[in-house]
Amino acid sequence: MTTTAVSTTAARIGAQPHVVVIGAGIAGLTAALRLRRAGARVTQVTKGLGGIQLSQGTIDILGYTPDRVSRPLDAIDDYAAAHPAHPYAKIGSDAVRQGVAFLRDVAGEEFLVGDGDENVNLPTAVGAVRPTALIPPSMTAGVLHDGLKVVIIGIAQLKDFHPMLVAQNLERTVLPDGGRVQARAVMTDFEPRPNEFDASGLTFARALDDPKTRRTFAEGLKGFVNEGEAVGLPAVLGLDDHQAAIAEISSIIGAPVFEISSLPPCVPGMRLNEKLVTTVKTERVEFILGSKVIGRTAADGKITSVTVGVAGHKREIACDAVILAAGGFESGALRLDSHGTVHDTVLDLPVKLPEGIDADTLTHEDYWGKPQPLFEVGVDVDSSMKVIKDGVPVFDNVYAAGGVLAGATRWQDKTGEGIALGSAVKAADAVLAGLPVAAPAAQTAERN
Repeated sequence: MTTTAVSTTAARIGAQPHVVVIGAGIAGLTAALRLRRAGARVTQVTKGLGGIQLSQGTIDILGYTPDRVSRPLDAIDDYAAAHPAHPYAKIGSDAVRQGVAFLRDVAGEEFLVGDGDENVNLPTAVGAVRPTALIPPSMTAGVLHDGLKVVIIGIAQLKDFHPMLVAQNLERTVLPDGGRVQARAVMTDFEPRPNEFDASGLTFARALDDPKTRRTFAEGLKGFVNEGEAVGLPAVLGLDDHQAAIAEISSIIGAPVFEISSLPPCVPGMRLNEKLVTTVKTERVEFILGSKVIGRTAADGKITSVTVGVAGHKREIACDAVILAAGGFESGALRLDSHGTVHDTVLDLPVKLPEGIDADTLTHEDYWGKPQPLFEVGVDVDSSMKVIKDGVPVFDNVYAAGGVLAGATRWQDKTGEGIALGSAVKAADAVLAGLPVAAPAAQTAERN
């Protein structure tokens, strides 16, 4: 395998520093866009498409403390004070608020509505009630409140969505405000393609992008809907033309229609991912997909280049700063070896264990009890998201954001996207503050 060296440091190109962002989840894409819009050159390296397409397309900021949270942004600082090891203790509510506003601006109201000030309650694919802050417009008619009447309609050919389970659990659940929902279930048949009896959600979504197909689909549903009911459907109502699909299906049925996210990969997450990745590319971030970081060089306390394995050769990318946003165990950025030692597989950075935990106590046998300490393992950072060990920066120009950060069980307190957005903002802004960056207008003609 040969190596291609690409010299793109600020020393070579004057006032336009070059930042490498590793990872293409919500943290990586947010950081890359924020850097680029401020005038930096950005190369984004990712071995896969990122975790957004596996998500439900919603934005969690803070759902539980462990009590259910109604105003997440207002609750962050108190939660951080009570949990000093949590990333929010270093991120702070202001950065999360900025991150939410930045994402809403990038995505637009076609993909996300809400402001982060207040959580809403949505039904899950098993009929549980979950709090979240920003949601796709296709889910707004399904926001749960007292007196809501819903019919949950499943499709026999979509095996991962069970309307009876959803409706029965909603029917017997007392909402956080004390109210109740009236819910019933219907199962219908619809083949997205001829003779296809076990289709994925993506297959249905692509089929419903076609106006003729969705009209046929909607005509077949309207006889199941009673007056005053909202219609809950699996989240398959179009992929590239979902706004038109939802509007037309709702119009034909004659009732509000909402989507319920099911198992990943999830179509609303795919829509949001495609929007953000397209924006990154349009704004001239160099986007290297399907390539893994396989090495790095350092000098004078800084990482001076990262080496990426690309088709048939190695590419060495010189850089002025690096933001690690490659995720945690779920993406392979963190790995537990057979000796109980956790490693950062990307840049070989030191990893922090929870207080009082060692290799022998990273996991316990009470699987239905307290969360595993392993879940809180990650890299440690200071308040600027610079990676540290024992309070001292590991490198002067390396920052981290998102799921690789230590200290949070993100799926338990529902802070995943809030951590990603807030840490991405703080990391990007810290990079920009430490490097000479030209005005964005001067960069529009620069080939990135």
